[in-house]
Amino acid sequence: MKGSTKIVKGRIEEAAGALTDNDKLRARGQTDQAVGHIQQAAENGVRQVKASARKIVDKARHIAQAAIDKA
Repeated sequence: MKGSTKIVKGRIEEAAGALTDNDKLRARGQTDQAVGHIQQAAENGVRQVKASARKIVDKARHIAQAAIDKA
């Protein structure tokens, strides 16, 4: 969620910079957008890792339960 907010903020800053002919504000907006995209990618990566870890844990539980049932 933080990434999306940063992207929107950057777009607003970039637009304000373009309207006021303020190159620093425009550049800051572009930077914020880039940071937002990086944050989104990181958030997605974390989500995928968590999902994979859950699958591994569930599989391990299933294997352990099968071993207990055979004993």
